[in-house]
Amino acid sequence: MSFPLVCLGNPLLDMQINVDKTYLDKYGLKENDAILVEPHQMPIFDECLSNPSLKLVAGGAAQNTARGAQYLLPKDSVVYFGSVGNDKYAEKLIEANRSVGLRTEYMVQSDHSTGKCAALINGNNRSLATDLGAANEFKPEHLLKPENWKLIEAAKFFYIGGFHLTVSPEAIKLLGEHAAKTNKVFALNFSAPFIPQFFKDPLDQVIPYTDYVICNESEADSYAKSHDLDTTDLKEIAKSIAKLTKVNTKRDRVVIFTQGLDPTLSVTYKIEKNEFEIKEYPVHPLETSKIVDTNGAGDAFAAGFMAGLVEGNDLDQSIDMGQWLAALSIQEVGPSYPFPKKSYK
Repeated sequence: MSFPLVCLGNPLLDMQINVDKTYLDKYGLKENDAILVEPHQMPIFDECLSNPSLKLVAGGAAQNTARGAQYLLPKDSVVYFGSVGNDKYAEKLIEANRSVGLRTEYMVQSDHSTGKCAALINGNNRSLATDLGAANEFKPEHLLKPENWKLIEAAKFFYIGGFHLTVSPEAIKLLGEHAAKTNKVFALNFSAPFIPQFFKDPLDQVIPYTDYVICNESEADSYAKSHDLDTTDLKEIAKSIAKLTKVNTKRDRVVIFTQGLDPTLSVTYKIEKNEFEIKEYPVHPLETSKIVDTNGAGDAFAAGFMAGLVEGNDLDQSIDMGQWLAALSIQEVGPSYPFPKKSYK
């Protein structure tokens, strides 16, 4: 059976609660940020479990994207790889994914519990605090299992969540090398500002394999600072990334920056012509009263975008699909999608 899209990331059980600014200050957290928890922040998860506003969602950035892409694509289109514990939380993840038709091929850890992410919602803002747990134990050997490698060989598109750069750059590189060698599409999402800031070297090792780079304006700014670009102009930052060394020169590199309510920016570096194509796409308008939760909006955009590529759509329509699905997602609680399913038009 051929699943055209393979996604790799850190599967987490999202534990979403409503908080005020005082709670964030208590643990030194910022609004609209994402961190890996330090020991003094671990009590957050127990406090989530006892919070009356608690909602549990099958999460992890790339898993959100995998679910969203499967939401739009025909049955048996997406398979997701990651690492979980042998516990009830993993069972919840599998059940949630199975309910939307997403195939999971987890590496199961007996000595580590399933990872979790506290999504702390303050109005329209959110702060993500993550304990990777078993997700941190993924090894590239899992991809090389014959039954898993068959899925990889049959796939045509690969999507990597940037958070996985903290876990197994070797696994990302393995998929990147395969994609470049076979001229398949390889996409990477930066995922959070701390990735280019604190995982600069692993990121730089992976970018040569990328055909598509996706991130938001905060992540782009972090990249510029960590790479001494001496500019805050998003177009210039995108051009710098787009023109970086590329292994598979049969495909141009496209850099896509989302900017919340501001237009989505795409910069394509035309390798043969040595020139850039720059486009901007106004986002789908949505009444403020309809916004329920922006957590996972970026993952939803990536999901719609990747689904568009899998369907054979051009850049313009794939970005439109991403914006459309993001607009749907932020009307739901958590990084979720409405049911019954809605079809992109």
